[in-house]
Amino acid sequence: MELILESRAVLAKELLHVWRARARLVATGTFALATLLLFSFAGGLNDAALRENSAGYLWIGILLASTLALGEGLRVETEHNAIEMLLLLPVSPAAIFYGKAIGNLLVLLLVGIVMLPFLTVLFDATPTEGVGPLLLCLFAGSAAISAPGTLHATLAARARSRDVLLPLLLFPLVIPCVVAAVQATHLVYAGDPMDQLGSWLGVLFAFCVVHWSVGGLLYSRVVED
Repeated sequence: MELILESRAVLAKELLHVWRARARLVATGTFALATLLLFSFAGGLNDAALRENSAGYLWIGILLASTLALGEGLRVETEHNAIEMLLLLPVSPAAIFYGKAIGNLLVLLLVGIVMLPFLTVLFDATPTEGVGPLLLCLFAGSAAISAPGTLHATLAARARSRDVLLPLLLFPLVIPCVVAAVQATHLVYAGDPMDQLGSWLGVLFAFCVVHWSVGGLLYSRVVED
C-alpha cells in the first residue's frame, strides 16, 4: 500500500511536468504523425499493401516517438539536479520508477490514440475486431516499451550523447515487444479467424510483467550509480 501511495505521488509530479512542458508533448505527437504521413507516400506500395502493413507503421511511429517522450522528464531533472533531491525524500526508488513509468505509459498511450484516426484516414485501416481489442493492444505495447524505456532513459540521462545512447540501449531490448504488438494489432485490423490474438496479447503481457518487475528491482542501482 505504501508503494502505491508513493508511486501515485511521483505520478502526480510527472503529469504536472508533462502539462507544463506540453509543447514537447505536441512535438512528440507531431513527429509520430509525420512518420505515418511519410509511410503513406511511400513509393511502390499500393493501397492494399499500405493497409496490410498499417499496424507496423503505427508501432514504428510510436517506437520512434518514444525516444523523444521517455527522456524529457529525466533530462530536466538531471540538468537541475532534481533527481538527487527526489532521492532524499522518504520515497523508495521503486516508487519513483513506477511513477515515472506509468507517466511515460500514459504519454505513449495518448500518442497512439491520437495516431489511430490518422491511420484510418491515410491507410483506410478499420479495426475488424473492434475498438476494445485495439486499445488493449495499444495499452499492452505501450506498457512493454515504457518500463524498459524509463530504466534506460535514467541510465542515459547523465551521458553527453543521451539522445543517441537511449535508442541504442532501448531498441534491441524492446524489438521483441514491438513485434508482438505489431502482430496483435495486425490481427485486430485484418481479422482473427484462427484466434491468435489472445496468444500475442499473452506474449505482450508476459513482457510487461518481466520488464515492470525487473525495472522496479533494478532502479535503485541505476539512480544511485
